[in-house]
Amino acid sequence: MGSVCAHYVRRDSSAGARGDMIYTITLNPALDRILTVESIEYDNPNRVNGDERYAGGKGIDVSKALTRLGVENKALGFAGGFTGLELEGCLLNLGVNCEFIRISAETRTNVFINETARNRQISFNLRGPFIQSFELMQMIDKINGLKDAQHVILSGSVPGGVNPIIYQKIVEIAKAKGATVVLDSDNEPFRAGLRAKPHIIKPNVHELERLVDRELKDLSAITDAAQAIHETGIEIVLVSMGSEGMLLVTDDERLVAVPPKVTVINTIGAGDSAVAGFVHGLVLGESYGGALKRSAATGTAATLIKDVSITAEHVRALLNQVKLRKVS
Repeated sequence: MGSVCAHYVRRDSSAGARGDMIYTITLNPALDRILTVESIEYDNPNRVNGDERYAGGKGIDVSKALTRLGVENKALGFAGGFTGLELEGCLLNLGVNCEFIRISAETRTNVFINETARNRQISFNLRGPFIQSFELMQMIDKINGLKDAQHVILSGSVPGGVNPIIYQKIVEIAKAKGATVVLDSDNEPFRAGLRAKPHIIKPNVHELERLVDRELKDLSAITDAAQAIHETGIEIVLVSMGSEGMLLVTDDERLVAVPPKVTVINTIGAGDSAVAGFVHGLVLGESYGGALKRSAATGTAATLIKDVSITAEHVRALLNQVKLRKVS
């Protein structure tokens, strides 16, 4: 894009009938503006060699990945102002099925600076627009009205004016509809969502450290922390560990999927693509181990290409190179 931009988890017996639609929910989407410079010079003008804009936000990136992989889904969220219109237009041009609540405030713009000389990236994430109470209730009404929900993926931060407890409410609504709920967030929204016991969570190592309030220095410590969270009633705990792979903890399995070493071009959306890959594996009926391998392959594929523009061919090229092993 240019400068414009069936192996399922256990369910409660009281849950409703399972549908066949995947919904992603992004309460704080963004237009991601990516500036490319050769090197960053402080106190001097920096010449920008590239200026691109993409529809962003964690759940949005999950939807983009799923769409590129041929998996039917719908992206839900808030959008406001000209930035919100551009975000929606970007998604429509990508073929992403989306449905947004229009808000009075402007959708945020996040800025990423790619420094090519040092192969590194700096990100500046705005907090986001202020959501009015009536706009929030429009979103709750939309979620209450979801049809045929198979998976509901709730990702990212909450915008201004929204109490983090909203994540607990959304998880409860989605579970009552019989959906498998995936939660990927951080800090207070993450903690609030966890109180409603989503079926699957996917923190990265830093988010897991904040959740358990201690440093996790190695795989053993990460696994123990994931196991402790699992024992609170979370059926599947996934932890993304960057180049070290993806960890899975369930009742019966503790597995790690290690991707091949690659030259990273882009890190934006890699964790969200990993979520998309795991859900894709579940939709395909793969075992948890198979879905974990697909998750690692999909997340790795996203680091090789801009704007989560992965394809099934990219994932297949990496899938057989992912090593799966048990964690003691």
